[in-house]
Amino acid sequence: MQKIKLKPTEDSLGERIDKFISDNSEISRSYAAKLCADGLVTCDGKRVGKSYKISDLTEIEIELPQIQELSVEPENIPLDIVYEDSDVIVVNKPRGLCVHPAPGNESGTLVNALMYHCGNELSAINGVIRPGIVHRIDKDTSGLLVAAKNNDAHLGLSQQLKERKAMRKYVALVNGNIREDSGTINKPISRNPYDRKKMAIVQGGREAITHFKVLERFGQYTFIECILETGRTHQIRVHMASVGHSIVGDPVYGIKKEKFNLPGQLLHAKTIGFVHPKTGEMMEFSSEIPGYFQEVLEKLRKMQ
Repeated sequence: MQKIKLKPTEDSLGERIDKFISDNSEISRSYAAKLCADGLVTCDGKRVGKSYKISDLTEIEIELPQIQELSVEPENIPLDIVYEDSDVIVVNKPRGLCVHPAPGNESGTLVNALMYHCGNELSAINGVIRPGIVHRIDKDTSGLLVAAKNNDAHLGLSQQLKERKAMRKYVALVNGNIREDSGTINKPISRNPYDRKKMAIVQGGREAITHFKVLERFGQYTFIECILETGRTHQIRVHMASVGHSIVGDPVYGIKKEKFNLPGQLLHAKTIGFVHPKTGEMMEFSSEIPGYFQEVLEKLRKMQ
């Protein structure tokens, strides 16, 4: 059984332990609550419940149960591998490929492909059916994603994301002409209270910050770069739609009548940067904008 040790700080005093664990590890708050209920979280050697409030700086110990056997099968799906070593693998995900399995969609995902390529060399944090997955990209968003090949690498990369030290740059084509050359959208995101399949700007939701910069203008459209400071589900799509500039081709948050016949949003994770979890080396990778995206940009340039 793997053990994780966390050291509270003065700022942690009075905080619920399930929230503290979630904020300082890759463990979700709901899973932290379950671990507490199962007697797997101790403070000063004593088991504590999920509502226990941290009262001193005593080290907290968390026992992670044995990883459940995966019900997901490896599949020989071609991968566009940008970089790989014994700790991390960076892949360029194509549009249309789901990152991990979900009910009713247990095959044909990036996880299936990673399992085939890496074998047992993938992290297994949380015991969920998402081996190696540190962060996600929407099915119809293309671009770079880093996966972890062991738990130490997973925890290291996750901590960088939590501390906003990892760099993720996207490019997108949005509807409308953005007047300012650059800006920041700071609006909290949570599940849409009226449609649980969507995300929305919700007061009291999780903090979400997106920085954007205009790269090119096409009258009714704007080509932009977005830098994520946080990484909420559908963050760029929701943020841009909230300011009246939805992403072209977005079937969920976009406009109903699109000029271009697209099967998904024109959003591409172009650049990713992180500190290697073992060597400490700063690494940065970039990928080309997909052909279908480039074609739309070229059509708009010819119309100028």
